[in-house]
Amino acid sequence: MAVEADKGVEKLEDVIVRSAEQVAEQIRAARDAISTVIFGQDRVVENTLVTILSGGHALLIGVPGLAKTKLVETLGVTLGLDAKRVQFTPDLMPSDILGAEVLDEDSTGKRSFRFIAGPVFAQLLMADEINRASPRTQSALLQAMQEQHITVAGARHDLPKPFHVLATQNPLEQEGTYPLPEAQLDRFLMEIDVDYPDRDAERRILFETTGAEETLAKAAMSADVVLAAQRLVRRLPVGDSVVEAILSLVRSARPGPESGDAGKLIAWGPGPRASQSLMLAVRARALLDGRLAPSIDDVLDLAEPVLKHRMALTFSARAEGRTISDVIGQLKTRIG
Repeated sequence: MAVEADKGVEKLEDVIVRSAEQVAEQIRAARDAISTVIFGQDRVVENTLVTILSGGHALLIGVPGLAKTKLVETLGVTLGLDAKRVQFTPDLMPSDILGAEVLDEDSTGKRSFRFIAGPVFAQLLMADEINRASPRTQSALLQAMQEQHITVAGARHDLPKPFHVLATQNPLEQEGTYPLPEAQLDRFLMEIDVDYPDRDAERRILFETTGAEETLAKAAMSADVVLAAQRLVRRLPVGDSVVEAILSLVRSARPGPESGDAGKLIAWGPGPRASQSLMLAVRARALLDGRLAPSIDDVLDLAEPVLKHRMALTFSARAEGRTISDVIGQLKTRIG
C-alpha cells in the first residue's frame, strides 16, 4: 500500500513539474510580448505579473506619463483578458462602476427591471486615480475586489474570472483627493512604485513611440491559461526555511518584542493577510522565473511591495526622517 501511495505522490509531482514547465514557457512568451511595448519598467511588469498570477490586485504609484495606462492595456491583450478602464473623479457614483437597474417596457406594455452591467464586469480593470473618488465609491469597488461579486437591488451578480484590479495613484497631487483607508489598502496584494525610466530606456521610448508605426501588443496567453497558472501557483511546494522567513519578516514588522530595535519606529504593522500575500507572491515569482519552488531571495525581493502599504511609522520616526522602506530594509537584514 505504501509503495502505491509513493507512486501516486510521484505521479502528482510529475504532473506539477510538467504543468509548471508549460505555464512558465507561456508566461515567458507573455513577458517578452509586453517588453516589445513597455520599455524600462521591467520590475513593474514583473511585480504586476506576480500579482496577477497570485490572484490579487495591485496599486500602482507613479506620476503621470509613465505608461501605467499603457501597461494595463498591454496586459489585457497579452494575457487574453477583457480589460476596461475607469477614470475616477469626485462625482463618480458606485452605480457608475457596478452597474444599475433600468425600467424596461416590452411590446405588450409589461414593465420590468433590467440590470445593465458596469465596467467592473471585466477581467482586468484599471481604476485610474482611485484616490480622486469619494469613499463611498472606493468602498463599492474594494468590496467587489474582496468578494468577487456585487449585489444590486438584492440580486447577486458574480464577476468574471479571473478578476483583477490595477489601481493607480499620483503621489504628487493630494488636493481634492480621498486617501484610501488602511483597511482598504490591505485589499491590494502589492503596492508597486512606477519610477522614471533610465536614459537608454527613454531613448528607446523616443524612437519607438514617435515614428510612423507603433508596435502593438500581441496575445500570448488566454484567460483559461491564466486561471490554470493561478491554480498551479497554489500547488507549488514551499520549503520550511522560506515559510519561517515569511513569518519572521511579517511578525517583525509589527510593534512588539519580535521587531527588536525597529519596534519603536512602527505604529502599526501588517496582519496575517500580508503573510498570505507574501506566501502566494513568492510562489508566483518562482513560477515566473521557471523555478518549481521559491527561495528566501524571493521573500526579500518582494517584502517591500507586499508590506509597505500595510505599515505606518510613529510620529517620532517620521520626525527623524525615517521611511517605511528604511525600516523594511532594516528588518530584511535580520532574515538575509
